[in-house]
Amino acid sequence: MKNLTLKEIIEVTKGELIQGNLETICQNFSKDTRTIQKGDTYIAIKGEKFDGNLFWKQALEKGANCIIVSEISYHPKDLENYQDRAIIKVKDTLKALYEIAKLKRSFYSIPVIAITGSVGKTSTKDMVANVVSQKFKTLKTVGNNNNNIGLPFTILKLQDEEAMVLEMGMNHFGEISLLTNIAKPDICIITNIGTSHIGNLGSRQNILKAKLEILEGTKNPTIIINNDNDLLHKWQEENKDKRNIITYGIGETSDIHATDIFLKGEESEFNCQLEKDNIKFEVPVGGRHFILNALCAISVGKTLEIENAKIKKGIEEFELTKKRMDITNLQSGVKIINDAYNASLESMQASLKYLSEFKNHRKIAVLGDMLELGDYSQKLHEQVGEAVYQNEIDVLITSGKEAKYIVKKAKELGMSKNNIYYLETKQEIMQLLKQIMKTGDIILLKASNGMKFFEIAEEIQKNF
Repeated sequence: MKNLTLKEIIEVTKGELIQGNLETICQNFSKDTRTIQKGDTYIAIKGEKFDGNLFWKQALEKGANCIIVSEISYHPKDLENYQDRAIIKVKDTLKALYEIAKLKRSFYSIPVIAITGSVGKTSTKDMVANVVSQKFKTLKTVGNNNNNIGLPFTILKLQDEEAMVLEMGMNHFGEISLLTNIAKPDICIITNIGTSHIGNLGSRQNILKAKLEILEGTKNPTIIINNDNDLLHKWQEENKDKRNIITYGIGETSDIHATDIFLKGEESEFNCQLEKDNIKFEVPVGGRHFILNALCAISVGKTLEIENAKIKKGIEEFELTKKRMDITNLQSGVKIINDAYNASLESMQASLKYLSEFKNHRKIAVLGDMLELGDYSQKLHEQVGEAVYQNEIDVLITSGKEAKYIVKKAKELGMSKNNIYYLETKQEIMQLLKQIMKTGDIILLKASNGMKFFEIAEEIQKNF
């Protein structure tokens, strides 16, 4: 375990020491004065809508040992009140955060696994981390802290961990490049190339280019990819002789391959050949896409030479981050599938396919807008309507500006108008569900996070 000193932070950030002891240890870091703990180092992040520099006094009042700021005005008396604390002034606190995290990362010679992809990053991260933790004490990205602030703060939590699993998200070119050059991953995972953020990037080919930035962090990483994804399959075929690539898949023959798949609603089973053993794996979440997540986790386990029995245990005992395929059984006999954290065409299709696997139940899909799709929005929402029809969903409830295209396509294909509802507000959705819900129903809630459909799930769970 190696903690940072004030002197090291000043050197790496080219900061100015306003006051403090250069030998002061900076162990825990915070950007939020609401949750800061005594002894923490406060980094005053300045964004477009928020300026952490305004709260430097609150950070010290709450016990911060050191504050790193870019713009503060103070009276000499202010410093007298906190003469036992350290204050560092830097040109840009965000860039300072990156440099501090890079320095912290350089202290550790441990396996670092980085995960990106259009969909499935968080659930894959959870499963991979659970497998890795069977052998190593593991630090992982918490929740969805996968951006240029969340990732470096995750790295700054490193203490005595023996491995790290990091999720990397992006909306534009250059964002993954920044993250991977901070994290320096040994193992790079790309779960798929879909249509998320296609409005920003213009095409799936450009999304592939943006995701491949993950390889810039280290010279010769192990690359693990979903071979069932068309663009990733093509890329690995073109690069397999030049790169260290491990493939996993169901449809395409892969290094780590699933056979004998059995989907059972809330769980699934498959077999996988590992060396001489044909091992049966049980995944505690239903859906074909979670089998792909499990295959990815197996790939990581084999790369890190984790025993097969421990890999199996890690997969079978993993738990999902909340709001991602979060299933609740109500006392009324209704099952709620809360998958409302985010949405893209691919994740919508996967969730609707999963909903269709509940045979002998009435299947209700409550769907909202998918965001950041730009000129592709109408076409992709219409494809969701196709998935609703193809998966024989019984009742479709939609809300949102773009969701009207889901309704349009479902009607065109022949879904009964009596089973389709387009509503303006979440409150109207709640009122309708209250009227039509009955024992045995399975209700899927799915939309981009900005639609806040998780509030519908919370309301149903509270009142029904």
